[in-house]
Amino acid sequence: MTADCKDTSVSRAEIERRYRNVRRAMEAAGLDALVVCGNQYAGFEGAVRYMSGFEIVHRYVYVLFPLEEEPVLVFPREARWIGDKSKPWVREHVWPEVPGQWIRERAAERGWKRLGVHGLDSVMAVRDYRALAGAGVELVPFDREFDMARAVKSDEEMKAVRHAMQIIAEGFWALVEAYRPGKTEAEIMAPAVERFFAAGAGHGMMNIVLSGAGGEAEAHFKVPRGRIVEPTDLLLYSLEITGPEGYWVEFSRPLIQGPLGPMSARMAAVYPEALEAARQLMRDGQPIAGVHKACADVFARAGFRLGHLSGHSLGMTMIEHPAIGAASEAGLREGMVLSMHPQVVDPDGHVCFYTQDTYRVGKTEGENLCDVAWKVYSGEERR
Repeated sequence: MTADCKDTSVSRAEIERRYRNVRRAMEAAGLDALVVCGNQYAGFEGAVRYMSGFEIVHRYVYVLFPLEEEPVLVFPREARWIGDKSKPWVREHVWPEVPGQWIRERAAERGWKRLGVHGLDSVMAVRDYRALAGAGVELVPFDREFDMARAVKSDEEMKAVRHAMQIIAEGFWALVEAYRPGKTEAEIMAPAVERFFAAGAGHGMMNIVLSGAGGEAEAHFKVPRGRIVEPTDLLLYSLEITGPEGYWVEFSRPLIQGPLGPMSARMAAVYPEALEAARQLMRDGQPIAGVHKACADVFARAGFRLGHLSGHSLGMTMIEHPAIGAASEAGLREGMVLSMHPQVVDPDGHVCFYTQDTYRVGKTEGENLCDVAWKVYSGEERR
């Protein structure tokens, strides 16, 4: 591994720790090499940065990571001048016409039989899959194994996560200050996004909203645009960003000037209890399904169900394994970072309530990484 690059944000010890953990998982699965996929789609770029230090700004990239050789960054030829190639610590770069064909030829040269792929189902380009499929090398889906190998965050990584949380909190307070009925949903969101971008988030953002009239939010996410906000509209902005180091964090609080609708009021009344029940179980060795059950049971006793999983692991990819759900089989380990965001939906599937917090799994309980109180905000509050 060569580290003579512009990027000094990741230490040599941290890079070696990452590689050691991933290779341990590869050995357990009997892999000869691993293809780590990333593309420009928000949330799908982080695995490449985690393994190479390269920040994707357009198109897609692969890190070819052999079990016993130095890694290689494999770019499509059309991406030769996209992104700062002097920044990554992985220094061997290739630009084939069809990256999958180049990887296929490298596998044949080395005699590799089993090739793991992180991103096989949802990230790898179809043309590269076609080049690799049936090429005499077995393609092994490796998303869960890779994510579990990087799930526990080092102290160095946690410093970056906490930096991102500072940024997202600043953006939230800018949003609260901007909130006025008569503005559009986009105008209220804009100051937060300005803070995020100025602090280095770049295109590592996905900021969306649940909203609706009469103090009730409709049960579908949308992009904030030109809808004029009324005093009795409930706004549930979902703030999801990376800091400049590339680590995702998520945060949300309810916003309204008028009263909550009757259904939303019932949901909001039990929401803090559900989050606290989950936080108390975010400890080393706890089955992750138990965290979901603790949260879901609070809502079930109040007559509500969850619209989807109650949360997931976070890192340089927006959604990482393990998920926080009833069928999750993994156990928690101290140092994991989790996003908890149960979406509570009414029995008819029309009205929902939703907020988000980001936690660090501890020895005995979880740590909420943001100190913004859980309450319904009116726009009058200041940090």
